[in-house]
Amino acid sequence: MSFDPTQQDEILRRVRRDLQDGYDEELEMELEDRNVDALARNGAPESEQEKVDRHMYFRELFRLQGELVKLQDWVIHSKHKVVILFEGRDAAGKGGVIKRITQRLNPRVARVAALPAPNDRERTQWYFQRYVSHLPAAGEIVMFDRSWYNRAGVERVMGFCTDDEYEEFFRTVPEFEKMLVRSGIQLIKYWFSITDEEQHVRFLGRIHDPLKQWKLSPMDLESRVRWEEYTKAKETMLERTHIPEAPWWIVQAVDKKKARLNCIDHLLGQIPYTEVPHSQVVLPERVRNADYIRNPVPPEIIVPERY
Repeated sequence: MSFDPTQQDEILRRVRRDLQDGYDEELEMELEDRNVDALARNGAPESEQEKVDRHMYFRELFRLQGELVKLQDWVIHSKHKVVILFEGRDAAGKGGVIKRITQRLNPRVARVAALPAPNDRERTQWYFQRYVSHLPAAGEIVMFDRSWYNRAGVERVMGFCTDDEYEEFFRTVPEFEKMLVRSGIQLIKYWFSITDEEQHVRFLGRIHDPLKQWKLSPMDLESRVRWEEYTKAKETMLERTHIPEAPWWIVQAVDKKKARLNCIDHLLGQIPYTEVPHSQVVLPERVRNADYIRNPVPPEIIVPERY
């Protein structure tokens, strides 16, 4: 893809912004004091509007995460079962929103299933078999970072399944999902949509960020070559698997931060949770015994304090 000098400058600006956003992701994980204004002042120079947008983003993120905690409490209390599928092109932002959803939640309640490519034994099983073991029990939320829809996407485009296997998937998946819903599992499916240009920018960001280069696989690079084939596969998938029991929801994901907020806000609206009352937590007094003597820690096993 070629760009004129003006476009190149814009691409470089967006790559820098994407790198900044990547570091912001890590800051979000540590930002417990929630002093957004101080964060903005200590970062790279920003316009006044960017500062306002950043402040709004953090404010809304923390508010929505507070609601997610209430949702988690309700799921446990009501013994609800939730499965959320996150699909989309490479670098569409699926991992970022999953990270924000799980950031404040109990990993024993809200867990992520990110399955690797099937091994030789799994390739001989019923296609859905390896996903079934990850489904939730009562009071659990499971997020699939890619799912059984691999067959409709990468496997189809890259030739990892036959035409018969592909058609059998479409015959089976609606019944499989209806069965999950009848069993009491709420199934929510998200597709993160980005443009050709935006994926190009994000891939450049990964190439130039040593902390993210591991995210670029040969399969990701091949996906750039086969953009149109992936588009056709996505359109077919949405058309043939958008069912009333488990419809698809499209998240406009060119702007990462807006996509996170919009997805979490929508997710909260899909589940009929209410705030579960809790009794006040009282910290008990520590028991002290006169004959207790704490043994000294051997100095050779203490981690050096370099910082």
